Amino acid sequence: MQPDAIQTVPANRAEIVTDALETLQGAERLAAAIAHPLMGELAMVSSFGADSVVLLHQLSLVAPETPVLFIDTQMLFPETLDYQREVANALGLTGIRVIRARAMHLAVEDPANALHLSDTDACCDLRKTRPLEKALQPFDSWISGRKRFQSGTRARLPLVEEEAGKLKLNPMADWSSEQIADYIRAHKLPRHPLVSKGYPSIGCAPCTSPVAEGEDPRSGRWRGQEKVECGIHFVNGKMVRVGPATTEQGA
Repeated sequence: MQPDAIQTVPANRAEIVTDALETLQGAERLAAAIAHPLMGELAMVSSFGADSVVLLHQLSLVAPETPVLFIDTQMLFPETLDYQREVANALGLTGIRVIRARAMHLAVEDPANALHLSDTDACCDLRKTRPLEKALQPFDSWISGRKRFQSGTRARLPLVEEEAGKLKLNPMADWSSEQIADYIRAHKLPRHPLVSKGYPSIGCAPCTSPVAEGEDPRSGRWRGQEKVECGIHFVNGKMVRVGPATTEQGA
């Protein structure tokens, strides 16, 4: 989106884009979002996690060259790294960009790779939030794979929201876990190998555990803490922090 165009962007642009997309589904919704003039330059952010292959498959059908930002925290499960390469190759996604924290920042802030043991918020900020924030700078909008059924903090997730001056599209916000499973079966898409081992939500290896039947799908993330988000996503414009710490604006 050009600078002169930004000056004329309507204040209710998230609402305008929502109205244009909410009656659409699947790849049709994604294609309409990519083509919508208020979305501007757009990227998808994908964890290549448990359900990611659905949205990635839809992207491959309508715009496989779209930039896809994959945050390699350098603490991911080996299975996730293998799966990322497998899915990208199988779907012909040509815009994959692997995002990592700068080596100098890791050396200063987490030289022993143990920050997650003392401060999970700081670890997520170092390895996820800041690298993604930098990678998103050239873009006007981005696409997330979040769904309302995943946790209580996502139950009211809008289809389109505005965050830090950028539009954020959640095209699968209204999908159910059953719809996702049906889509994967129908299109014979590869599943993340950890799903069959009890991981319905997959993050970094040290901070992700299996989930028992009946538990919240994200209950295995930072188990035993009140932390529910890594910081790249927000609730009501604010990052969800751990326990007694005050809720602060994201960096």
